[in-house]
Amino acid sequence: MFPLKLLAGASIAASTLLPLVSALAQAAPPPAAPASAAATAPAAAVPQALTDAAREQDALFLQLREAARQNDAAKAAELAGRLPGYAIPSYVDYYRLKPRLKDATNEEVLDFLKRYEGSAIADRLRNDWLLELGRKRDWANFDRELPLFVKNDDYQVRCYALLSRAVKGQNVASDARALLDNPPMYGEACAALVAQLAQSGQFTKEDLLAQLRLAGEMHATGPSRRTAILLGASDTRAAQAVDFPALAMARGIGSSRSEHEVYLVAVGRMARTSLKLATVALNKNAPKLSAEEKAIGWSNIALAASLVLAPDAYDYWQRAAGAPLSESQAEWKTRIALRRGDWKMVRATIEAMPADLRAQPAWTYWLGRADAAQGKKEDAQALFRRIADQNNFYGQLALEEVGQQITIPPSASPPTAAELAQMAANPGFKRALKFFALRLRFEGTREWNWTLRDFTDRQLLVAAEYARQNEILDRMVNTSERTRTEFDYTQRFPAPHNDILHPTAQGLGLDQAWVYGLIRQESRFISDAQSGVGASGLMQVMPSTAKWVAGKIGMDDYGHGMLSDIRTNILLGTNYLNMVLNNAEGSQVLATASYNAGPGRTRTWRGLLNAPMEGAVFIETIPFEETRNYVRNVMSNATNYAALFEKRPQSLKARLGTIAPRGSTIGLP
Repeated sequence: MFPLKLLAGASIAASTLLPLVSALAQAAPPPAAPASAAATAPAAAVPQALTDAAREQDALFLQLREAARQNDAAKAAELAGRLPGYAIPSYVDYYRLKPRLKDATNEEVLDFLKRYEGSAIADRLRNDWLLELGRKRDWANFDRELPLFVKNDDYQVRCYALLSRAVKGQNVASDARALLDNPPMYGEACAALVAQLAQSGQFTKEDLLAQLRLAGEMHATGPSRRTAILLGASDTRAAQAVDFPALAMARGIGSSRSEHEVYLVAVGRMARTSLKLATVALNKNAPKLSAEEKAIGWSNIALAASLVLAPDAYDYWQRAAGAPLSESQAEWKTRIALRRGDWKMVRATIEAMPADLRAQPAWTYWLGRADAAQGKKEDAQALFRRIADQNNFYGQLALEEVGQQITIPPSASPPTAAELAQMAANPGFKRALKFFALRLRFEGTREWNWTLRDFTDRQLLVAAEYARQNEILDRMVNTSERTRTEFDYTQRFPAPHNDILHPTAQGLGLDQAWVYGLIRQESRFISDAQSGVGASGLMQVMPSTAKWVAGKIGMDDYGHGMLSDIRTNILLGTNYLNMVLNNAEGSQVLATASYNAGPGRTRTWRGLLNAPMEGAVFIETIPFEETRNYVRNVMSNATNYAALFEKRPQSLKARLGTIAPRGSTIGLP
């Protein structure tokens, strides 16, 4: 199957919500009962008129939400007026106010924020209002509200915050350089910040040239145009360099530094289509370029070559020596050096990364490996110890480098009935459960996560158990993962539907820990999860794949609607997983990549090998970011599940094995 990102609003199965009776529309849920009891206890009798009224109110609320999303203020006001006393009044008021936020008075907004102070939806409205205040350049109100924005996770708001300081004459250039790294996300706020910094002299020409290169690298036409204008270059040619690089190159290299950079952007974009044409063009005009400009041109080509694992990528990076590198370029230069086994280049490139990038677990681990390869064992061990307590892919690899294996920590004591009752009484969780009952997963998750903000480890474990009892397993996993001193790995790595999965996996000879590790990554155990490309269920099986697999295994009665059935989903998903595993000659790494990106792509990546490669290096250099992260997570999950199931230490490195060229022997666990 192909890339399987879940929609933010993926719905939850009706069966998952059985404990959430329709009385939730007007009242809090009863004290949580164990999951088994919740599934078997008879529902309390509720008068039909009450349930019908609750359903009608819910339907009106969903219409209100949609009206607000469509910015239909009149319809939103009319629908909100029909929902007096609704179970979640804060959202009724939010959806009433949001469509007319541009015209609302400050008093109206402040009244809402005061009434719902401390709630998730108040922070959401403050986010919306800060964007509006920034757009209006109302810095007095913006500056007053910004410190009250709890999440402070909006990219545009952060740009407005720096813009507010910049227009007052404060020097924000250093902060802006760190922030302005994603041109496709700039919008009006970040574009205005770049312009202000250029006009005030806080951004130098070199800063603007770096922005131009970044916009070209990320295929951001609008930012490329705007930056070209600030540089005094043609915005039309800058746009052509991004969208129609052949045309831009045909027009020539130009004479100014800015025109040269536009040309080099075109060379980099052309390299995404044809490395040969790009290298010919760069070599042809090399005499007109400075040494740094030539290096920049080769770095653009090297990045494009790296993204397809071209054999010449290493040589291109050698020619790019001295070029200022973007974060993506620095990462891919390191990855290509890993493939070549050039630990000296690995170390030098990581050490040249910005401090926050260099500190990420991936580059901490690989820097440690580079130190170890160059005989700096004490330095290497210090780096490994820095991340060995992190239960993730790189933390587990680092743990093995310091001589330990992956084990399951002792479980904390189970939550008491009184502790669970406290969770059931929490207003934030009540709102979350109501949203889950309405199949509004995004809002439910927001309310749930907001409620967890100041929880202790003990409270997090109790909240995770409360999620388990309400069969919201993705929240259970996410909540339990937040603990640092108390643990319950049965929450972090649950094994639901084992009565179905165990015999199915056993019959196919599949490693049950691996299958669960994959399901955890695919759907977080949301049984009716739907991806943006149509994949369904626990194992996120594509309809076309399901039909093909059903035919292969002789399931003659298969119909499309059956894919949402848990038993059918597991049957088809595990059979497909077994097929890609056999095609990968037993390598879980290759099979996992195939399950996400498709067997054809994985065959291509493997086909580029001319010698056996360490499994961790192969994963690190998977060209697709989604698949790279996916394989890391699945293999890390599988190692944890194996430790949980087998109750003995496990080796992630052994599970990864060695990836060899097709037809060669693969080092299997």
